[in-house]
Parts: sequence; structure tokens; C-alpha cells
Amino acid sequence: MAETGSRTVIGKIGRVSVPVSDQDAAIAFYTEKLGFELTSDIPVNEGYRWVEVTPPGGGTPLAIVPPPPSAQDRIGIDTNVLLTTDDIDAAHAELRDRGVDVDPEVSRMGDPVPPMFWFRDQDGNTLLLVQTPEDQ
Repeated sequence: MAETGSRTVIGKIGRVSVPVSDQDAAIAFYTEKLGFELTSDIPVNEGYRWVEVTPPGGGTPLAIVPPPPSAQDRIGIDTNVLLTTDDIDAAHAELRDRGVDVDPEVSRMGDPVPPMFWFRDQDGNTLLLVQTPEDQ
């Protein structure tokens, strides 16, 4: 059996892919509704672009790209993407007021689980917004 250690060839999470049906609609949603910045919009070939949006504070970008033709069922999924905020109630109200499909209420399970709510993008992809603990 090979010995394992703390060394790895993997450096960090570079980006997370979110499958979308319409990249222009996704750019509008993520920049106008969520306040992300468009950081890449690169034509790759006929009808395909590599598009990335990044939270305004930086961090891991989201690649908003169409899935391959054989995997169109990936649109409208639970993305397992968790985003953070330092004020969950203000974020919930602001996103709701911007027309984002947010859960009706912030979920409060009690310590040590932080307050959170789910919301959906223009394609119904679900993302989770979690309040960052005060000590982080």
C-alpha cells in the first residue's frame, strides 16, 4: 500500500460550474440580481462561450456554462453551491426585493448551524446563502 501524506497536486478550488440554458440571461441574473462581476466572457467556438462571474468580494468564480447536449437534465439542479453573507436577514430582504426566488423565510436551526436560506437562479438552479459566523 502506498504511503499517503499531506502533499497533493491540487492547489485550491478554482471555479464551480453552474449549468444554464441561456448565458446572457444568467449573466443578467448573477450580475444584476446578485451583484456578481462578469470576469470572463470568452468565445470558444461557434455557439459556445466560457463565462465566469465572481462575487464582488472576490473568491471562487462561478462558471455559468451550458451543459453538453446529452446532459440538458443538469439545468435546474441543486448546485450544492454555498455562498456567504455577514447579514442573512438583510441579504434575504434585498434579494427578495430584487425579484430573486428566495425561500419565504430564513432557516434558523440554532447553534452551531448558522442561519441560511435557499434561492433559485433564472433556470431554477438552487444555491444556499449562509450567514458567516461572527468569529470568521
